[in-house]
Amino acid sequence: MRRRHALRVAGAALGAGVIGRAAPGRARSADEGYGPLGSVAVGGTREAVVSADGATAYLALGDGYATVDVSDPAAPAVLTERRDLLADRADGPLRLLNDAKVSGDRLVVVGPAHPGRGVPHGVLIVDVSEPDAPVEEGFYGTEFPIHNCALDGRYCYLTGNDGETNPLVVVDLDAGREVARWSIADRDDDWTDVRSGLRTVHDVTVRDGTAALAYWDAGTYLLDVSDPTAPVFLGSVDPGDPAALADAHPREGVIPPGNHHYSLLAPGGDLLAVGRETWAVEYDGAVLGGPSGVDLYDVSDPTAPVRRATVAPPATSDPTFGGLWTTAHNLDLRGASSTPRGTRAA
Repeated sequence: MRRRHALRVAGAALGAGVIGRAAPGRARSADEGYGPLGSVAVGGTREAVVSADGATAYLALGDGYATVDVSDPAAPAVLTERRDLLADRADGPLRLLNDAKVSGDRLVVVGPAHPGRGVPHGVLIVDVSEPDAPVEEGFYGTEFPIHNCALDGRYCYLTGNDGETNPLVVVDLDAGREVARWSIADRDDDWTDVRSGLRTVHDVTVRDGTAALAYWDAGTYLLDVSDPTAPVFLGSVDPGDPAALADAHPREGVIPPGNHHYSLLAPGGDLLAVGRETWAVEYDGAVLGGPSGVDLYDVSDPTAPVRRATVAPPATSDPTFGGLWTTAHNLDLRGASSTPRGTRAA
Protein backbone atom coordinates (compact mmCIF):
# COMPACT_ATOMS: atom_id res chain seq x y z
CA MET A 1 0.00 0.00 0.00
CA ARG A 2 1.36 3.39 -0.91
CA ARG A 3 2.04 5.67 2.05
CA ARG A 4 2.45 9.43 1.80
CA HIS A 5 5.85 10.76 2.75
CA ALA A 6 5.16 13.95 4.71
CA LEU A 7 4.14 14.32 8.32
CA ARG A 8 1.32 16.75 8.88
CA VAL A 9 -0.38 17.77 12.07
CA ALA A 10 -4.04 18.47 12.77
CA GLY A 11 -4.37 19.16 16.47
CA ALA A 12 -2.68 16.24 18.24
CA ALA A 13 -3.57 13.75 15.50
CA LEU A 14 -0.87 12.96 12.99
CA GLY A 15 -0.80 11.04 9.76
CA ALA A 16 0.68 10.90 6.32
CA GLY A 17 -2.15 13.07 5.06
CA VAL A 18 -3.36 14.24 1.70
CA ILE A 19 -5.06 17.47 2.77
CA GLY A 20 -3.46 20.84 2.06
CA ARG A 21 -0.29 22.01 3.74
CA ALA A 22 -0.31 24.89 6.17
CA ALA A 23 2.70 27.11 6.58
CA PRO A 24 5.02 25.56 9.20
CA GLY A 25 4.89 27.28 12.55
CA ARG A 26 1.70 29.19 11.81
CA ALA A 27 -1.75 28.30 13.13
CA ARG A 28 -4.64 28.43 10.67
CA SER A 29 -7.28 31.11 11.09
CA ALA A 30 -10.96 30.17 11.26
CA ASP A 31 -11.71 31.55 7.78
CA GLU A 32 -9.04 29.35 6.17
CA GLY A 33 -11.22 26.28 6.65
CA TYR A 34 -10.23 22.75 7.59
CA GLY A 35 -6.61 21.72 7.17
CA PRO A 36 -3.35 20.84 8.92
CA LEU A 37 -2.19 23.19 11.65
CA GLY A 38 1.45 22.63 10.81
CA SER A 39 3.85 20.23 9.14
CA VAL A 40 7.41 18.99 9.13
CA ALA A 41 9.09 16.97 6.39
CA VAL A 42 10.46 13.58 7.42
CA GLY A 43 11.56 11.49 4.47
CA GLY A 44 10.05 8.04 4.06
CA THR A 45 7.27 8.39 6.65
CA ARG A 46 4.99 5.33 6.57
CA GLU A 47 3.10 5.65 9.84
CA ALA A 48 2.69 8.06 12.76
CA VAL A 49 1.41 7.39 16.27
CA VAL A 50 1.11 9.83 19.16
CA SER A 51 1.98 9.42 22.84
CA ALA A 52 -0.84 9.31 25.39
CA ASP A 53 -0.10 12.88 26.50
CA GLY A 54 -0.20 14.17 22.91
CA ALA A 55 3.29 15.67 23.17
CA THR A 56 5.32 13.30 20.98
CA ALA A 57 4.76 11.58 17.65
CA TYR A 58 6.63 8.43 16.66
CA LEU A 59 7.17 7.66 12.98
CA ALA A 60 7.98 4.52 11.01
CA LEU A 61 10.28 5.65 8.21
CA GLY A 62 10.74 2.55 6.09
CA ASP A 63 14.44 2.40 6.94
CA GLY A 64 14.15 3.49 10.58
CA TYR A 65 12.10 5.61 12.95
CA ALA A 66 11.85 9.19 14.22
CA THR A 67 10.48 11.09 17.20
CA VAL A 68 8.78 14.45 16.75
CA ASP A 69 7.82 17.07 19.33
CA VAL A 70 4.16 17.98 18.68
CA SER A 71 3.46 19.73 21.97
CA ASP A 72 2.79 22.78 19.78
CA PRO A 73 0.83 21.27 16.88
CA ALA A 74 1.40 24.40 14.79
CA ALA A 75 5.17 23.93 14.99
CA PRO A 76 6.15 20.24 15.07
CA ALA A 77 9.90 19.68 15.45
CA VAL A 78 11.95 16.56 14.77
CA LEU A 79 13.72 15.36 17.92
CA THR A 80 15.67 12.47 16.44
CA GLU A 81 15.91 10.21 13.38
CA ARG A 82 17.41 6.73 13.47
CA ARG A 83 18.05 4.93 10.19
CA ASP A 84 19.94 1.90 8.83
CA LEU A 85 19.48 -0.01 12.07
CA LEU A 86 20.97 -3.52 12.52
CA ALA A 87 23.38 -2.76 9.68
CA ASP A 88 25.97 -5.06 11.28
CA ARG A 89 23.81 -8.13 10.64
CA ALA A 90 24.43 -10.26 7.56
CA ASP A 91 20.87 -9.56 6.38
CA GLY A 92 20.80 -5.97 7.68
CA PRO A 93 19.96 -3.19 7.83
CA LEU A 94 16.25 -3.02 8.63
CA ARG A 95 14.03 -2.09 5.70
CA LEU A 96 10.31 -1.79 4.86
CA LEU A 97 9.41 -0.69 8.39
CA ASN A 98 5.85 0.42 7.66
CA ASP A 99 4.30 0.39 11.13
CA ALA A 100 5.07 1.66 14.63
CA LYS A 101 3.15 1.60 17.90
CA VAL A 102 3.77 3.14 21.32
CA SER A 103 2.58 2.09 24.78
CA GLY A 104 3.87 4.03 27.76
CA ASP A 105 7.65 4.39 27.42
CA ARG A 106 7.97 1.60 24.85
CA LEU A 107 7.98 1.97 21.07
CA VAL A 108 7.95 -0.90 18.60
CA VAL A 109 8.75 -0.61 14.90
CA VAL A 110 7.98 -3.67 12.77
CA GLY A 111 8.75 -5.07 9.35
CA PRO A 112 9.28 -5.88 6.63
CA ALA A 113 5.73 -5.12 5.58
CA HIS A 114 5.80 -7.56 2.67
CA PRO A 115 7.22 -11.06 2.08
CA GLY A 116 10.16 -12.06 -0.05
CA ARG A 117 12.65 -9.48 1.18
CA GLY A 118 16.15 -10.50 2.31
CA VAL A 119 16.12 -8.24 5.37
CA PRO A 120 15.64 -8.82 9.11
CA HIS A 121 12.06 -9.79 10.01
CA GLY A 122 10.74 -8.80 13.39
CA VAL A 123 10.13 -6.18 16.07
CA LEU A 124 12.56 -3.41 17.01
CA ILE A 125 12.00 -2.53 20.68
CA VAL A 126 12.86 1.03 21.76
CA ASP A 127 12.83 2.76 25.15
CA VAL A 128 11.35 6.23 24.55
CA SER A 129 11.18 7.42 28.16
CA GLU A 130 13.31 10.29 26.82
CA PRO A 131 11.89 10.94 23.33
CA ASP A 132 14.89 13.05 22.30
CA ALA A 133 17.29 10.24 23.28
CA PRO A 134 15.61 6.90 22.49
CA VAL A 135 17.45 3.67 23.27
CA GLU A 136 17.10 0.52 21.14
CA GLU A 137 16.64 -2.23 23.72
CA GLY A 138 16.42 -5.26 21.49
CA PHE A 139 15.05 -7.00 18.44
CA TYR A 140 12.57 -9.88 18.42
CA GLY A 141 12.99 -11.87 15.22
CA THR A 142 10.18 -13.60 13.33
CA GLU A 143 9.97 -15.96 10.37
CA PHE A 144 7.17 -13.95 8.75
CA PRO A 145 6.80 -10.37 7.49
CA ILE A 146 4.84 -7.95 9.67
CA HIS A 147 2.51 -5.56 7.90
CA ASN A 148 0.95 -4.13 11.05
CA CYS A 149 0.97 -4.57 14.81
CA ALA A 150 -0.64 -3.48 18.07
CA LEU A 151 1.09 -2.83 21.39
CA ASP A 152 -0.52 -3.05 24.82
CA GLY A 153 1.95 -2.90 27.67
CA ARG A 154 4.36 -5.82 27.46
CA TYR A 155 2.35 -7.62 24.76
CA CYS A 156 2.84 -7.03 21.05
CA TYR A 157 0.23 -8.33 18.59
CA LEU A 158 1.62 -9.14 15.13
CA THR A 159 0.06 -9.88 11.75
CA GLY A 160 1.74 -13.23 11.15
CA ASN A 161 1.14 -13.72 7.44
CA ASP A 162 3.07 -16.93 6.87
CA GLY A 163 1.15 -17.86 3.71
CA GLU A 164 -0.45 -20.83 5.45
CA THR A 165 -2.79 -20.08 8.38
CA ASN A 166 -1.95 -16.33 8.58
CA PRO A 167 -2.35 -16.11 12.36
CA LEU A 168 -2.41 -13.31 14.87
CA VAL A 169 0.79 -13.80 16.87
CA VAL A 170 1.09 -12.49 20.44
CA VAL A 171 4.58 -11.83 21.82
CA ASP A 172 5.54 -11.08 25.42
CA LEU A 173 8.31 -8.52 24.88
CA ASP A 174 9.50 -8.66 28.48
CA ALA A 175 9.99 -12.42 28.28
CA GLY A 176 11.14 -12.32 24.66
CA ARG A 177 8.88 -15.14 23.50
CA GLU A 178 5.68 -15.92 21.65
CA VAL A 179 2.79 -16.68 24.00
CA ALA A 180 -0.23 -17.24 21.71
CA ARG A 181 -1.52 -17.64 18.16
CA TRP A 182 -5.02 -17.44 16.71
CA SER A 183 -6.21 -17.94 13.14
CA ILE A 184 -9.48 -18.26 11.24
CA ALA A 185 -8.03 -21.47 9.79
CA ASP A 186 -7.90 -22.88 13.32
CA ARG A 187 -11.66 -22.34 13.60
CA ASP A 188 -12.52 -23.60 10.12
CA ASP A 189 -10.05 -25.69 8.13
CA ASP A 190 -11.90 -24.80 4.89
CA TRP A 191 -10.06 -21.47 4.90
CA THR A 192 -6.87 -23.27 3.90
CA ASP A 193 -8.49 -23.91 0.49
CA VAL A 194 -8.67 -20.13 -0.11
CA ARG A 195 -5.69 -18.28 -1.57
CA SER A 196 -3.62 -16.76 1.21
CA GLY A 197 -3.86 -13.29 -0.32
CA LEU A 198 -7.65 -13.24 0.09
CA ARG A 199 -7.46 -14.09 3.81
CA THR A 200 -4.42 -12.13 4.89
CA VAL A 201 -4.55 -10.73 8.42
CA HIS A 202 -3.91 -7.21 7.21
CA ASP A 203 -4.22 -5.30 10.46
CA VAL A 204 -4.83 -5.71 14.19
CA THR A 205 -5.98 -3.21 16.78
CA VAL A 206 -6.43 -3.78 20.52
CA ARG A 207 -8.63 -1.68 22.77
CA ASP A 208 -10.13 -2.37 26.21
CA GLY A 209 -9.07 -6.02 26.14
CA THR A 210 -10.57 -6.76 22.73
CA ALA A 211 -8.63 -7.31 19.51
CA ALA A 212 -10.12 -6.54 16.10
CA LEU A 213 -8.53 -8.46 13.22
CA ALA A 214 -9.07 -7.27 9.64
CA TYR A 215 -8.83 -10.47 7.61
CA TRP A 216 -9.27 -8.97 4.13
CA ASP A 217 -12.05 -10.80 2.21
CA ALA A 218 -12.60 -13.11 5.18
CA GLY A 219 -14.06 -10.25 7.26
CA THR A 220 -13.31 -8.86 10.72
CA TYR A 221 -12.93 -11.05 13.79
CA LEU A 222 -13.18 -9.95 17.42
CA LEU A 223 -11.14 -11.68 20.12
CA ASP A 224 -11.15 -11.35 23.89
CA VAL A 225 -7.49 -10.76 24.76
CA SER A 226 -7.98 -9.79 28.39
CA ASP A 227 -5.62 -12.74 28.88
CA PRO A 228 -3.19 -12.18 25.99
CA THR A 229 -1.84 -15.71 26.34
CA ALA A 230 -5.25 -17.23 25.56
CA PRO A 231 -7.25 -15.29 22.92
CA VAL A 232 -10.95 -16.21 22.85
CA PHE A 233 -13.20 -15.78 19.80
CA LEU A 234 -16.09 -13.36 20.44
CA GLY A 235 -17.69 -12.89 17.05
CA SER A 236 -17.20 -11.83 13.44
CA VAL A 237 -18.40 -9.01 11.21
CA ASP A 238 -19.28 -9.69 7.58
CA PRO A 239 -17.36 -12.98 7.58
CA GLY A 240 -16.47 -14.37 4.19
CA ASP A 241 -17.55 -17.75 2.88
CA PRO A 242 -14.50 -19.95 2.23
CA ALA A 243 -16.42 -22.04 -0.30
CA ALA A 244 -17.32 -18.93 -2.33
CA LEU A 245 -13.82 -17.45 -2.06
CA ALA A 246 -12.01 -20.65 -3.01
CA ASP A 247 -12.57 -19.82 -6.70
CA ALA A 248 -12.72 -16.04 -6.40
CA HIS A 249 -11.26 -13.79 -9.10
CA PRO A 250 -7.84 -12.37 -8.10
CA ARG A 251 -9.32 -8.86 -8.14
CA GLU A 252 -12.18 -9.81 -5.83
CA GLY A 253 -10.65 -8.03 -2.85
CA VAL A 254 -9.87 -4.69 -4.52
CA ILE A 255 -13.30 -3.68 -5.85
CA PRO A 256 -16.42 -3.03 -3.75
CA PRO A 257 -17.64 -4.50 -1.49
CA GLY A 258 -13.94 -5.18 -1.15
CA ASN A 259 -11.73 -6.18 1.70
CA HIS A 260 -11.64 -5.51 5.42
CA HIS A 261 -8.54 -3.34 5.41
CA TYR A 262 -8.62 -1.77 8.88
CA SER A 263 -10.91 -2.45 11.87
CA LEU A 264 -11.06 -0.51 15.13
CA LEU A 265 -13.30 -0.52 18.19
CA ALA A 266 -14.35 2.77 19.75
CA PRO A 267 -13.51 3.23 23.45
CA GLY A 268 -16.02 1.16 25.38
CA GLY A 269 -16.24 -1.50 22.72
CA ASP A 270 -19.80 -1.24 21.37
CA LEU A 271 -18.96 0.52 18.09
CA LEU A 272 -16.72 -1.01 15.43
CA ALA A 273 -15.42 0.83 12.37
CA VAL A 274 -14.35 -1.18 9.32
CA GLY A 275 -12.43 0.60 6.59
CA ARG A 276 -12.33 -0.97 3.13
CA GLU A 277 -9.64 -0.11 0.59
CA THR A 278 -10.88 -0.51 -2.98
CA TRP A 279 -10.53 1.05 -6.42
CA ALA A 280 -12.08 0.86 -9.85
CA VAL A 281 -10.67 -1.58 -12.41
CA GLU A 282 -10.98 -1.65 -16.17
CA TYR A 283 -12.53 -4.89 -17.36
CA ASP A 284 -13.84 -5.80 -20.80
CA GLY A 285 -13.97 -2.16 -21.85
CA ALA A 286 -15.83 -0.98 -18.73
CA VAL A 287 -14.74 0.60 -15.45
CA LEU A 288 -15.99 -1.39 -12.47
CA GLY A 289 -16.05 -0.41 -8.81
CA GLY A 290 -14.48 2.55 -7.07
CA PRO A 291 -13.44 3.71 -3.59
CA SER A 292 -15.09 2.31 -0.48
CA GLY A 293 -15.86 4.06 2.79
CA VAL A 294 -15.99 3.15 6.48
CA ASP A 295 -18.79 0.95 7.80
CA LEU A 296 -19.94 1.43 11.40
CA TYR A 297 -21.28 -1.58 13.29
CA ASP A 298 -23.03 -2.01 16.62
CA VAL A 299 -21.16 -4.90 18.24
CA SER A 300 -22.63 -4.62 21.73
CA ASP A 301 -23.53 -8.26 21.08
CA PRO A 302 -20.46 -9.47 19.16
CA THR A 303 -22.30 -12.62 18.10
CA ALA A 304 -24.88 -10.52 16.21
CA PRO A 305 -23.30 -7.31 14.82
CA VAL A 306 -25.58 -4.75 13.18
CA ARG A 307 -24.41 -2.26 10.55
CA ARG A 308 -25.66 1.18 11.57
CA ALA A 309 -24.12 3.55 9.03
CA THR A 310 -21.48 4.07 6.35
CA VAL A 311 -19.15 7.03 5.98
CA ALA A 312 -18.85 7.46 2.22
CA PRO A 313 -15.48 8.25 0.65
CA PRO A 314 -14.91 11.63 -1.02
CA ALA A 315 -15.48 11.77 -4.76
CA THR A 316 -12.46 11.28 -7.00
CA SER A 317 -11.80 12.22 -10.61
CA ASP A 318 -9.91 8.96 -11.19
CA PRO A 319 -10.99 6.02 -9.00
CA THR A 320 -8.46 3.55 -10.45
CA PHE A 321 -5.37 2.24 -8.64
CA GLY A 322 -3.19 4.71 -10.53
CA GLY A 323 -5.51 7.65 -9.87
CA LEU A 324 -6.52 9.69 -6.82
CA TRP A 325 -7.16 7.51 -3.77
CA THR A 326 -9.96 8.54 -1.41
CA THR A 327 -10.42 5.44 0.74
CA ALA A 328 -9.34 5.69 4.39
CA HIS A 329 -6.08 3.78 4.84
CA ASN A 330 -6.36 4.07 8.63
CA LEU A 331 -8.73 5.81 11.03
CA ASP A 332 -9.31 6.54 14.70
CA LEU A 333 -12.36 6.81 16.94
CA ARG A 334 -12.59 9.00 20.03
CA GLY A 335 -15.19 9.17 22.77
CA ALA A 336 -16.54 6.32 24.89
CA SER A 337 -19.44 4.31 23.52
CA SER A 338 -20.16 2.18 26.60
CA THR A 339 -18.57 0.31 29.48
CA PRO A 340 -15.40 -1.58 28.48
CA ARG A 341 -15.84 -5.25 27.70
CA GLY A 342 -15.11 -7.94 30.21
CA THR A 343 -14.05 -11.53 29.65
CA ARG A 344 -16.38 -13.64 27.53
CA ALA A 345 -16.64 -17.34 27.03
CA ALA A 346 -15.87 -18.91 23.67
